[in-house]
Amino acid sequence: MIPTLLGAGVLIFFLMRVIPGDICLARWVDYGTDLDPTLLELCRDRLGLNEPLHVQFLHFMRGVLSFDFGVSMWTGRPIIEELDLRFALSLQLAVMATVVTLLIAVPLGIVAALRQNTWIDYLVRTIAIAGVAMPSFWLGILIILGFLIFSQAWFGEPWMPPIYYVSPFDDFWGNMSQLIWPALVAGYRYCAVVTRMTRSALLEVLREDYIRTARTKGLTEKIILNRHALRNSFLPVITIIGIEFSFFMGGLVVTEQVFNLNGLGRLLVDSVLYADYNMIQALVMIVVTVSALVNLLVDLSYAWLDPRIRYS
Repeated sequence: MIPTLLGAGVLIFFLMRVIPGDICLARWVDYGTDLDPTLLELCRDRLGLNEPLHVQFLHFMRGVLSFDFGVSMWTGRPIIEELDLRFALSLQLAVMATVVTLLIAVPLGIVAALRQNTWIDYLVRTIAIAGVAMPSFWLGILIILGFLIFSQAWFGEPWMPPIYYVSPFDDFWGNMSQLIWPALVAGYRYCAVVTRMTRSALLEVLREDYIRTARTKGLTEKIILNRHALRNSFLPVITIIGIEFSFFMGGLVVTEQVFNLNGLGRLLVDSVLYADYNMIQALVMIVVTVSALVNLLVDLSYAWLDPRIRYS
C-alpha cells in the first residue's frame, strides 16, 4: 500500500503541472485579452504556484501524511470542509450499491449455475447482459421519467426524488428516498457483472474432481455447495466487488449528474475544469487510499476463504 500511495502522489502532482490549464487564468477569464500580467503573477504568488516544484511537492506530501490538504484554490475554503458531505454521500452510495449487489447478484449467479441451461439460467443471463449493455445514466433518466409520469397519473401531481442531501442520522427516510434510486441504478450494472462472475466461477468449481468425490461419498448437494463450492468460487467474485466499490467512490460522475448528487466524482470534474490543483490532488489521494484499503481487505478475505493462501 505504501509504494502505491507514494507513486500515486508523485504521479498526480507532476501530471497536474504538465497538463494545460491555469487556475489564475480561469479566475480572470472575464477580463479577456486586456488582463494585466501583474495580476496573474500576484495570483500565482498567493497560491504558491511560483515556488520551486520540489518545495510544492514537499508541502503536498506533508499535507498527505498529516491529512491536511490545505485550502481549495478556487473557493478558498479548507478542503476537508469541501469533502465532508461529498465523501459521506459517495461512501453511502457505494455501500448501498454493494449491499444491493450482494443481496441480488450472488443468489442469481448461484441459481443460474445450479440450473445451467434451463429457462432460469437463460433468464438470469439475459438480465445480466442487459445490465452490462445498458448505461446507468440512461436507466436513471428512465426511472426519473417513470416517477414523473406515473405519479402524475396516479396522484395528480409529479413526484421527484429530493435534490438536497440529508444525512441518514437526521432523516433516514428522506435520505433513502434520495439515494435508493441511484444505488439501484449503479448497482444494476454492478449486479450484472457480479452475477456473470458468480455463475462462471461456481460452474468451474462444480466441475472439479473434489466435488465429484464429495458426491460419490453421498454428501447432499446443499452440503457440497456450502462447504466446498461456494468458498472456493467466491475468490474472483470478491475481487470484482472490491474493484467496483473503489470505482463507485469517484467514478459515478454522470449518474451523480442525473440524480443531482454532489459527490466526489462531480467535485473532481469541477476541480479539473477550474484547474484547482489542491482539490484534484486531495480527491485522487482519497480515492487511491480507499482503493488500496479495499484491496487489502480483499487480500485478507482470500486467506479466510481459502486456507491454502494464508501465510504461515
